[in-house]
Amino acid sequence: MAEKKDFRRVDRFIWELPKEAREDMRVPARLFADAELLDAAFRDRTVDQLINTTTLPGIVRYAMAMPDFHQGYGFPIGGVAAMRTDTGVISPGGVGYDINCGIRLLGTYLEQEEIAPYLQDLTTVLYRACPSGVGGKGRVRVSGRELDELVTQGARWALKRGLARPEDLAHTEEEGCMPGADPSQVSPRAKERGRPQVGSLGAGNHFLEIDVVEEIYDPEVADAFGLRENQVVVQIHCGSRGFGHQVCDDYVKGLQETVRKYGIQLPDRELVCAPIDSPEGRAYYGAMACAVNYAFVNRQVLAMGVREAFEQVLAGKVHNFDLFQIYDVAHNIAKFEEHEVDGRRMRLCVHRKGATRAFGPGLPQVPEDYREVGQPVLVPGSMGTASYVLVGTRRAMDLSWGSTCHGAGRVMSRHKARKKIWGADLRREMEEQGIVVRAGSNKGLAEEAPAAYKDVSRVVEVVHGAGLACKVARLRPLAVIKG
Repeated sequence: MAEKKDFRRVDRFIWELPKEAREDMRVPARLFADAELLDAAFRDRTVDQLINTTTLPGIVRYAMAMPDFHQGYGFPIGGVAAMRTDTGVISPGGVGYDINCGIRLLGTYLEQEEIAPYLQDLTTVLYRACPSGVGGKGRVRVSGRELDELVTQGARWALKRGLARPEDLAHTEEEGCMPGADPSQVSPRAKERGRPQVGSLGAGNHFLEIDVVEEIYDPEVADAFGLRENQVVVQIHCGSRGFGHQVCDDYVKGLQETVRKYGIQLPDRELVCAPIDSPEGRAYYGAMACAVNYAFVNRQVLAMGVREAFEQVLAGKVHNFDLFQIYDVAHNIAKFEEHEVDGRRMRLCVHRKGATRAFGPGLPQVPEDYREVGQPVLVPGSMGTASYVLVGTRRAMDLSWGSTCHGAGRVMSRHKARKKIWGADLRREMEEQGIVVRAGSNKGLAEEAPAAYKDVSRVVEVVHGAGLACKVARLRPLAVIKG
């Protein structure tokens, strides 16, 4: 087992374990961290899982962990790895169970004082308008045929049904539709679980928040994103619900035989995988892309629910209650992208497990109206703490395949948090801070307490200092909705 002394500091916030540290490593392992966060990597299996990731066939340059790293399934959470498409593999454990768990940020034309008299009512209506909870039913019911269309077309499906605006799609990663989705590779059980859940928040670390922009760090970029101080904004954090979980579970089990078929040697069966250019690899990608598109639609339907709630509560009381989409970013995804490797362009399969794309300025994948500054990067904090809006950088393209952290990162398991933290006390503390809380249970609140997570501001300072993304604005919660 590697120890802290085995890592060398190659930059202020970059620590590297050379590939000679273990005979099966194909590339070095890199951690993005300050000294204190680095210590946390050795308190669970983060480092072991990162080293194991370096052994995968076709991996290019490094296996990396963003500063919100913690133990996951297969890859560590915060893990980033790129594979050659000719010799590399694709791994469900490098994507995760909640495929395309992501963040959507909606802006308003309102200031905090305008909604203050209506905040309690607004939070209650939002709680009803955006169904939550384990197994919770969604806002939209679809038939089997409609579900196949939904997971193939993504946000375009929602647009055709009046559940999206054209500008929403323009401000969504992949414009809300990942190519290559193949519903024939999705099990009946996954479809059964997904059909009733379209437009639902779920539980766990998923949330909906009303926030206020507390501080602007880069006025020029903030202006490009439509952000200003004291502005009310809304965050939606959720993913592909039972549909994506079942897709991952099906392929984690089904690919065990594939590993043996192709003679792939793995140090951990959680890294089960298939060659990218194989029938099994193409099947997983097709199913995963379906789950990615399901999640884009899920957040889109919830966004329309948020708009309806704002209209219901605020119409006739404020000047303009409309919400516009700033951006929607995906976590837990494997994508085919072109990157520069040793001076030439190469098509790679980039796995981002609990990590976010952070593309810099000038790239065609960045929405046209943001292209001069770079892609918005959304980094939510733990419940009741600050969240951040950042912007992608050119440096991230060189350092991390255009990737950065996706949140604060856990330091305490949900089980441990329930044993150490009383949800009722946490609810009272948040309300004493002026944060309106709507949640399905105090137990669920305890699991997501700030004490169970790293300090998001510290994580963001590492990201900013390393040049993976640059700070644009800090958000403070006014109301929190949990499953």
